[in-house]
Amino acid sequence: MKTEEVEEKSDTTSPSDEPVHLEGIPGSPGLAIGPAVVVDVRRVGVPRHHVKKHAVDRELQRYDQAVEVAARGLREVSERIKGTAARAEASILEAYILMVEDEALRGDVERHIRLDLQCAEWALDGAVESMAQQLRDGGDPYLAERSHDFEFVGDRILGSFLGRPKALSLPALEEPSIIVAKDLSPAETAGLSRDFVLALVTEMGTRTAHTAILARALEIPAVVGVRGILSRLGSGDRLVVDGFRGRVVLNPTQKIIEKTTERAEKHLAIVRGLHELKDRPAATKCGEPIILRGNIELPAEAAIAIGEGSAGIGLYRTEFLYVDRADLPSEEEQYATYRKVLEVAGDRPVVLRTFDIGGDKFASSFQVPPDMNPALGLRAVRLGLAHPEIFSEQLRAMVRASAHGHLRIMVPMIAQLREFRAVKELLARATRDVDAAGHARAAEVPLGVMVEVPSAAMIADELAREAAFLSIGTNDLIQYSLAVDRTSRELAYLASPFDPAILRLIRGVIKAGKDRGRPVSVCGAMASDPLAAVLLVGMGLRELSMEASAIGEVKEAIARVTLAEAEGAALEVLELADGAEIEQAVTAQFAPRLSDLLDAGSDDS
Repeated sequence: MKTEEVEEKSDTTSPSDEPVHLEGIPGSPGLAIGPAVVVDVRRVGVPRHHVKKHAVDRELQRYDQAVEVAARGLREVSERIKGTAARAEASILEAYILMVEDEALRGDVERHIRLDLQCAEWALDGAVESMAQQLRDGGDPYLAERSHDFEFVGDRILGSFLGRPKALSLPALEEPSIIVAKDLSPAETAGLSRDFVLALVTEMGTRTAHTAILARALEIPAVVGVRGILSRLGSGDRLVVDGFRGRVVLNPTQKIIEKTTERAEKHLAIVRGLHELKDRPAATKCGEPIILRGNIELPAEAAIAIGEGSAGIGLYRTEFLYVDRADLPSEEEQYATYRKVLEVAGDRPVVLRTFDIGGDKFASSFQVPPDMNPALGLRAVRLGLAHPEIFSEQLRAMVRASAHGHLRIMVPMIAQLREFRAVKELLARATRDVDAAGHARAAEVPLGVMVEVPSAAMIADELAREAAFLSIGTNDLIQYSLAVDRTSRELAYLASPFDPAILRLIRGVIKAGKDRGRPVSVCGAMASDPLAAVLLVGMGLRELSMEASAIGEVKEAIARVTLAEAEGAALEVLELADGAEIEQAVTAQFAPRLSDLLDAGSDDS
């Protein structure tokens, strides 16, 4: 956290400077007070003019030269941060370099130049916008956030045309400050001096944006998606950033500053204490062992999770390999990436989830027609089974990587038993292919189901008969069960993990696993909530997977509660019919003994 850098001195404001409270999305936990440094991220103008036919080859040459300059600039940044703690940034920068040099992007640019006789800048802008728009229109929040990556790549190349390969020129900070921008890319984040960056605030983004992901990895407080903030402040204006609640206060009063400082110091003390206990095994107060693992999106996050005391990787979202590029990753590239994660984990298990992405991203490669509702359309396992040649390539890479650690494979969005059986057949074929090619592998690669569709929860007993393990993805289970878009601010109050319908579905999956002798875990955001985690333990779960930053708090919360207390609370609340009542009951029973964990970052005002 950057809470230790919260300034203790006050900055008195004039009577006319009333505090302005702005709401955003919690991007990275923590609190900060300091002056704003507003970064201008407006795009440079895009030249648009037609060229003569005889000038087409010259325009393509200009494009290739701009790509070379842009890629060289990214490699320079990547080299600067190698060997530092910025492992997550380096991984994304490598993906950006691949995107800049991507042949499919060049093909789209060449088509615009040759067929439409557009200048190289215009052709690039059109190609990038087409790719980004596909992602924005897809309905998948993860893919929508990746549209910003394409836009950044376009800006990087465009800047090279104009002799400005840096799409954004970050100012040199002379004092600890809060960076405020429309958006920040990983390359721009890598250029920041962490000694002087108290927090990040952006107008764009969600928790799945790279800005938020990297801020959490670097333990920098961040609030994203603060609409209109750039029109409300200027550099030098004092801010309070609350990464817990997703709030920003412009012109804070002395009282707000003092309260924030107190909260920050309290939270920092908790974080330091939990970090000192990171090697302590997770268990209830009475000694019942609980397995806590980390969720990761980037390979470099594996080391961060292990450093937080994770007992392995409970969910590695392999979409990272697919969505930040116009081509598809090769089997060798995937194998090398999975192997790297397994080697970092050592003797700890790693659960690789097969790609969970929608057909909209692959329209150019797969010629998949756009879905009316991609969240319910050709995505995840459905897309994999529709294109078994691509799916099998990923499965072969995973099987090969199993030779380097304890690897498990998990399949997302299973809705029917026949889907899982089809994946089992593909995995068996992939295993035979690996053997035929003479590659090493583990004797057995467990194949599990991610339970995130209501139908899967309802047939969990049948799935447990054939799957090696079950893992409950509460984020989508809530979305699909309660018919609530989990990215909607207006409906956020409905998307509660304490809703009785959700708890009953979870209870059924736990029972199915127990009856069939199959391990069951939760790998959704619900596991990151200390109160919810205690309730899940009481319901019978012994494995939880969460963001690495939450492991310490959840471990400590579980350690303060006996198994009998957790089970008693679960029996009591499962009889209630309202989610708010359930949450209130759990809070009433456990909040007093967990108050320091729950209140350190809270705002009682």
